[in-house]
Amino acid sequence: MAKLTESMTNVLEGDSMDQDVESPVAIHQPKLPKQARDDLPRHVSRDRTKRKIQRYVRKDGKCNVHHGNVRETYRYLTDIFTTLVDLKWRFNLLIFVMVYTVTWLFFGMIWWLIAYIRGDMDHIEDPSWTPCVTNLNGFVSAFLFSIETETTIGYGYRVITDKCPEGIILLLIQSVLGSIVNAFMVGCMFVKISQPKKRAETLVFSTHAVISMRDGKLCLMFRVGDLRNSHIVEASIRAKLIKSKQTSEGEFIPLNQTDINVGYYTGDDRLFLVSPLIISHEINQQSPFWEISKAQLPKEELEIVVILEGMVEATGMTCQARSSYITSEILWGYRFTPVLTLEDGFYEVDYNSFHETYETSTPSLSAKELAELASRAELPLSWSVSSKLNQHAELETEEEEKNPEEQTERNGDVANLENESKV
Repeated sequence: MAKLTESMTNVLEGDSMDQDVESPVAIHQPKLPKQARDDLPRHVSRDRTKRKIQRYVRKDGKCNVHHGNVRETYRYLTDIFTTLVDLKWRFNLLIFVMVYTVTWLFFGMIWWLIAYIRGDMDHIEDPSWTPCVTNLNGFVSAFLFSIETETTIGYGYRVITDKCPEGIILLLIQSVLGSIVNAFMVGCMFVKISQPKKRAETLVFSTHAVISMRDGKLCLMFRVGDLRNSHIVEASIRAKLIKSKQTSEGEFIPLNQTDINVGYYTGDDRLFLVSPLIISHEINQQSPFWEISKAQLPKEELEIVVILEGMVEATGMTCQARSSYITSEILWGYRFTPVLTLEDGFYEVDYNSFHETYETSTPSLSAKELAELASRAELPLSWSVSSKLNQHAELETEEEEKNPEEQTERNGDVANLENESKV
């Protein structure tokens, strides 16, 4: 009976720990998105099973984010040019063909209506009748005349006459609108063709990031390279840490972004990308990896997003290449294999070894622990002096505690001596 009572008490205590002790009122938690529910911290989520980390940015640079429940869709139409450029090629070509076909059919219908209202269809065989458009005898011929007018082909068989003022006005309108349609659609196709997205496919990132010692400091490194002979002008690199966090007030921030310094203050983030370069991040007190050790790294749910930007030398357009690394793609205690060799009169890059790494001697402690060990090794004298001072202070305290007893004993002895002398 005592065991049953003890087990029930433990269950009740466990349930009470799960409740909010700050407020006696039950608080309904807001409904979080699926991504936020999946990225809840371990002490918030009840599911303790190991799950696969969902990427924020895929290895090919595409963002793994889908926009749902967008109600204000009219905003896409306010920027119709960008909307058309962002469409896939099959939809873009379909719209391109449909726009021209609809305008030709629309103006062809108007040309046919003008001829029908004026009675040109009833006087096709009458040589004394002056039609609005010569040799226009039906809708098909009106459609062909609309194409000739808008595209300025001018075969010379169908010609507008000066006895049709409404036809002259329609000719002006179709010429102006045709020029606008040509400029819009051709410009859209030109921008889509010249987009530098394909240029980013020749900018490569290493498949893994590594952590090892460099100049006596623990560093996180990854490698970037350019496969083309035409270079990226004003190239720059930056990195972001994507990791969910919970504030001290209890607010959960999914996919929080933190800057990773890759040489912003020293200018090392501006690259001369002629040959592959190793980008290094020094793990110091400002680094988000300051307290992460080799044993703790696999337990972290984080993602490193790296972004390479620059202008294409051939076109002058800005190009951006992206990639990411999750915890399973960060190798602790490895370095990159050199790929640059000196040949007869030139340097050669071996891209077969671009992704290769080799193991090196690296402490498994975090950068914070290494800094503490280094500080202890550099200050042995101060530590010994302080310890001796502490010991001396403790001895003085003990002597002060003993002094009252000794003083009492001495006072008692003096008093006895005085009594004996009086006697």
